[in-house]
Amino acid sequence: MRKTKIFVVEDDPMYAKLLSYHLSQNPDNEVEIFPNGKSLLSNLNSKNPDIITLDYSLPDMSGMDVLRKVKDFNPDLPVIVISGQEDIGTAVELLKHGARDYIVKDNDIKNRIWNTIKFIKETLDLKDEIQSLRAEIGKKYEFTKSIIGNSPSIKQVFTMMEKAVRTNITVSISGETGTGKEVVAKAIHYNSTRKHKPFVIINVSAVPEDLIESEMFGHEKGAFTGASATRIGKFEEADKGTLFLDEIGEMSLAMQAKLLRAIQEKEVTRVGGNKVIKSDVRIIVATHRNLMEEVQKGNFREDLYYRLLGLPIPLPPLRDRGSDIILLAKYFIKEFCIENGMEHLSLSKPAQEKLLKYPYPGNVRELKAIIELAVVMANTNSIQAEDINFQRSSAMSDLMMEELTLNQYTTRIIQSFLKKYNNNILLVAKKLDIGKSTIYRMKKNGEL
Repeated sequence: MRKTKIFVVEDDPMYAKLLSYHLSQNPDNEVEIFPNGKSLLSNLNSKNPDIITLDYSLPDMSGMDVLRKVKDFNPDLPVIVISGQEDIGTAVELLKHGARDYIVKDNDIKNRIWNTIKFIKETLDLKDEIQSLRAEIGKKYEFTKSIIGNSPSIKQVFTMMEKAVRTNITVSISGETGTGKEVVAKAIHYNSTRKHKPFVIINVSAVPEDLIESEMFGHEKGAFTGASATRIGKFEEADKGTLFLDEIGEMSLAMQAKLLRAIQEKEVTRVGGNKVIKSDVRIIVATHRNLMEEVQKGNFREDLYYRLLGLPIPLPPLRDRGSDIILLAKYFIKEFCIENGMEHLSLSKPAQEKLLKYPYPGNVRELKAIIELAVVMANTNSIQAEDINFQRSSAMSDLMMEELTLNQYTTRIIQSFLKKYNNNILLVAKKLDIGKSTIYRMKKNGEL
């Protein structure tokens, strides 16, 4: 287990030894004494302490000056100021400048300093755990691990992702539902220089329009009915990290204007507040819509479109990825069997052929659901064609698997709607936006 390195800065040799003795009672601590501010500062970079206890009255520098220089070196380095005088004003100023605690030299100092260091160590352990988890997530989102495929179209996606991680350029990911837009966004973040900072997601389509501003920028207590406490928004939460705006095409024009300002000015203001909060976030957006078409229709601001376009990464639909379908299917089989403690199953040739013929309107997400059901349905150690079930797909998806004439497709669609709506011709005509006479004529001619 790694020891906690504590620097004791104290010009009184006897008191320095006393503090060192108290702190060394815990074998997990490694204590080193420095007699003045300059000796501490000259050793910060080479010895990199975990915690510093700082005497406020040093012979060469003031405690405040030392604290400022330590915070310039590392803003997150915990500093406990120890003083011979109980001065509330000084204590408040030190705490404002980042001191973790202000402790007076009295008979209770041992307990006070032990409790403070215990709390700091718990915080450091939590940070280490978070860093470790983020490192694991980073491994998980290595391009070739998070996105399975060897097709030319997916290799082009890898090329664009590699370009994206080199800078903080805004990334716009487009593609049909289920193609893996969020997976690509996470992979970019966890392979970028911001990987140790937060990755924050807002699904625009899932947030009610009257709450989206509060969700993104936060709100002050009392800003609106139900705002019982101050809340930070996603921009603040993602500071120094990445903000992923999923389904950006669903955002209202009014909110688009506020988003544009936040991105341009690199600052936000909470709802109901006046304080301007600086914002350092990388923006990644995703949509299943064609945003340029939305601009032309007047549904999306042109200036915001060009601000968000950045590096565009279009994701191919699964039906255009050829043999990737089989690679993914085998991956999902293995993953599902491991998760459920099952013997690994193979994928028979007829099953593979059946999978390759299907258009996958739900893309990778749908394939995963189909494969998981197939694993459950299989009666042998190999998945057969009859284990592959496409019933979860829509009637239209099944229809498109066949190559028919336009008239044949029209007939099939009308038949499907008549069945769905119990032969209510008027309702079907309304749903399909065709004349009821068309349906009556087709019935009369025996086409339906």
